[in-house]
Amino acid sequence: MRSEDVTTAVSAPGKVLLAGGYLVLDRAYNGLVFGLSARINVIAQQIHTSEGIHLNEIVVESPQFLEAQWRYGYHLADEDGGIKVTQLQVGSRINPNPFVETALSFALTYVARAGHYRRSHSIRPGRLTILADNDYYSQGGTAKSASSNSSSSTTPPAASINAQTASRFARFPTTLGGAHKTGLGSSAALVTSLTAALLTHYLDPSVFDLSSEKGKEVLHNLAQAAHCAAQGKVGSGFDVAAAVYGSCLYRRFSPGILSNLPEPGSPGFASKLEQLVNGTVKWDTEVLKEGVSMPAGIALRMCDVDCGSQTVGMVKQVLAWRAKETGPAKELWDELQNRNEALAKVLKEGRTGDIKTAVTAVRDLVRKMGTESKVPIEPESQTELLDALEKEVEGVYGGVVPGAGGFDALALLVKDDAETVTKIEEFVENWSKTKGGRVSLLGVKGEMEGVRMEKVEGYAGWIR
Repeated sequence: MRSEDVTTAVSAPGKVLLAGGYLVLDRAYNGLVFGLSARINVIAQQIHTSEGIHLNEIVVESPQFLEAQWRYGYHLADEDGGIKVTQLQVGSRINPNPFVETALSFALTYVARAGHYRRSHSIRPGRLTILADNDYYSQGGTAKSASSNSSSSTTPPAASINAQTASRFARFPTTLGGAHKTGLGSSAALVTSLTAALLTHYLDPSVFDLSSEKGKEVLHNLAQAAHCAAQGKVGSGFDVAAAVYGSCLYRRFSPGILSNLPEPGSPGFASKLEQLVNGTVKWDTEVLKEGVSMPAGIALRMCDVDCGSQTVGMVKQVLAWRAKETGPAKELWDELQNRNEALAKVLKEGRTGDIKTAVTAVRDLVRKMGTESKVPIEPESQTELLDALEKEVEGVYGGVVPGAGGFDALALLVKDDAETVTKIEEFVENWSKTKGGRVSLLGVKGEMEGVRMEKVEGYAGWIR
């Protein structure tokens, strides 16, 4: 049996939907999604109490941000309701975090029905520390970094830095809610890594093994269910799939799979969740790892364009257009699917010389979709920037406005060397000065691997 006194660390990657924005919402189509080197890390530890004192409490901390501690009580609900989580007051305030709270409810309910917990239900108190790689948040030079040699376990020393060139985990002079996200899929990576840390920390490897295919399937199903519940809707799930499996061709699950799952704490929640996670309810997700690769010498890089978009409103408007213009929309989506698959094939086969043509073909139809639906999927300002990068910067093979589009990010396929990075950095710096706003090349790169165990030593100075 695994000892709960062992500190457990896991991480899950962010994502970029390189091709398949909007299409991935429909099971008739798929999306080309890449995992990213930027990861959300979660370290799970036992809370030690004095003899004779029993706590039912989980403490969650994100020490990179101000006022980022959440405390939760938990108890076994009546009528098969699973583990009910209740947020506790910290000082004079309660700062809700639906993604953390929902992930705890779902993961602890699953733990309580697995292994020896099914008999005892005695889940011991724990502490979870969340650390996000710097590229998840836009930084204007005001972030602060912790020294890995710090002797303090609770308040690492800090100095003003450019976070991209300093420590992996910056300290931010703001609350989590006040930080500007770069759109790399932080909520899905958080729910996935938090769930993986809890399952790994509390369950014996014979019951849950993160490195096994069965373990990943359990994690995927549980994290998908929790993430959908936390965001209040059933999304396509490509971001959670990337967090679990890494880069892949992804076809979404049928939304009806989650339709009969009660709220946490409600009668029957625990049994229904267990059936859903263990595959008694058949998932029809398709995750094809073999359909995706990146040519040798080519890297996927991300640019942060610090504007932001209202993705939810954009999606609703595109779907409304599709529902109204059924015939033309289907024709466009079918052809865009063909072009997306052609791009995936070019990358998989390593045909570097064909990347630009394949990317251009995808962008042409994405802009047409935007024009027809009156949604700025690839806004004119992004078109101008992408065209200039392709034309003026040697080593840039092509780029897109990924996912749902808008003003907040670019994904570039570039030559994987330091010289190209320098050229891009110089170009976007000059672009920002000339055009206004702020465009910056993030340190993050595309990578193939999904969730994984980490060595605890890598978080020295951040955990107690």
